[in-house]
Amino acid sequence: MVPKKVFLTKGLGHHKEELRSFELALRDAGIEKCNLVQVSSILPPGCKIIPRKDGLAQLKPGQITFCVLARWQSNEPRRLIVTSIGVAIPNDKSLYGYLSEHHAYGQTEKTAGDYAEDLAAAMLASTLGLEFDENKDWDEQRDVFKLGNKRIVHTRNITQSAIVRQGGYTTAIAAAVFIL
Repeated sequence: MVPKKVFLTKGLGHHKEELRSFELALRDAGIEKCNLVQVSSILPPGCKIIPRKDGLAQLKPGQITFCVLARWQSNEPRRLIVTSIGVAIPNDKSLYGYLSEHHAYGQTEKTAGDYAEDLAAAMLASTLGLEFDENKDWDEQRDVFKLGNKRIVHTRNITQSAIVRQGGYTTAIAAAVFIL
């Protein structure tokens, strides 16, 4: 059972009840109808990233659905929460990539998204046995990381932030959802 496709999605929910807040975030992300099974961080070799709309169209109610999920929630008014999924994809399609999940208080979407990408690239570098310095190995002009001599890694992220509302819970999620 190796996924052939993955899509990225995010959502936000507000409600007086914590669980309902989470369910509303799943609904906003379009994945509330699935039985989600959280998995770790491997992006299979050749797994194609597809648009959210195409991925959602392939889901069926009640389906067991594997995902990497970042979830963060709070009921502290005016608190900034953020979740992010980072993706690191090697140029060599025979190699696997990495997905990272990150959640934090007080970070902007840009900061959290960049951090999640750095984390995914660092995990990929470590499995390839390479030394990696996020600041030194980043090629801003090409929007890629250089790992070792010729290994290029493309990164991306999906990030959701929110300011917690008064009188209830706010939940932010970001997810990489696999299609078998």
